[in-house]
Amino acid sequence: MALRLGDTAPDFEQESSIGKIKFHEWAGDSWVVLFSHPADFTPVCTTELGLTAKLKPEFDKRNVKAIALSVDPAEKHNQWIKDIEDTQKTVVGFPIIADVDKKVSALYDMIHPNQSETATVRSLFVIDPKKKVRLIITYPMSTGRNFDEVMRVIDALQLTDGYTVATPGNWRDGDDVIIPLSIQDEAVLKQKFPKGYTAPRPYLRITPQPNK
Repeated sequence: MALRLGDTAPDFEQESSIGKIKFHEWAGDSWVVLFSHPADFTPVCTTELGLTAKLKPEFDKRNVKAIALSVDPAEKHNQWIKDIEDTQKTVVGFPIIADVDKKVSALYDMIHPNQSETATVRSLFVIDPKKKVRLIITYPMSTGRNFDEVMRVIDALQLTDGYTVATPGNWRDGDDVIIPLSIQDEAVLKQKFPKGYTAPRPYLRITPQPNK
């Protein structure tokens, strides 16, 4: 069965570019971005891993760990990392899972037979510290991922976990947010949203981001 939002991310033990990883233990109390690649030494993947490496300071601010995956062996991963670091001018400071037996790919439904019988598509999962799947994005093999969008959604998830708000379309950190319809009591509204709100419609109430 395919994973759905809110499911517990499957645990696994698998080899990687930094040795054997027990996934839940490795994740600890961090958020995790787990993303797959069709194969090592491929051009789109090289740029994606370079982008992820350059985002490490931003991931660190948000308590996020990155971990990649392909079905190639660890030795090949480590050879490829040298190319990534050289061509993308960065340091790959995160592991790449060596899913040679496709065990993790099967757990996370990363192989789509109508795309390839053997290679993983560009699956991406954001997993919270409780090991719950919070975001699933799947890209075709020919299209590189938008990591700005991944970071934007992590910001939104962490904000909405901490405050009773929702984020509008194209929201970015610092923009106004939306008050959920579940809150109707005026006293509660004043308590939760001391900055006030505007309501162009009764169901559309907009308030400044509460932690800014």
